[in-house]
Amino acid sequence: MRATVQWKGEASFEGTAGSGHTVTMDGPPDAGGRDLGVRPMEMLLLGLGGCTAFDVVYILQRGRHPVSDCVVEIEAERAETPPKVFTKIHLHYKVSGADLKEAAVERAVRLSAEKYCSASIMLGKAVELSHDFEVLSD
Repeated sequence: MRATVQWKGEASFEGTAGSGHTVTMDGPPDAGGRDLGVRPMEMLLLGLGGCTAFDVVYILQRGRHPVSDCVVEIEAERAETPPKVFTKIHLHYKVSGADLKEAAVERAVRLSAEKYCSASIMLGKAVELSHDFEVLSD
């Protein structure tokens, strides 16, 4: 896996993934940014959320569970002083489906957290990660 990040001026950078997709990252105005994209630390949270949401939906679909939506709300705390690393991350899953069973969602979230989500497992080695979920009916 490869990626490239190129400076675009001020505090703006363009990231290009090995798949060819691009994303703009920018710093806050008080650090010279123009608020043209997500902050790099926000990008870490988005990657974590995307990784685990993919797993949960995939696991439920493979088990033929009627999943129609999956939203992962992420709350993170950072250290007060540089390097201002994440100290705690909480993921709250909102999974929807007609007659979707709570046990199936619980299993999917657990499997993602413990076995499949490489972002979650990697970050969990350095950050206090927690999870919870709710099942919503269609």
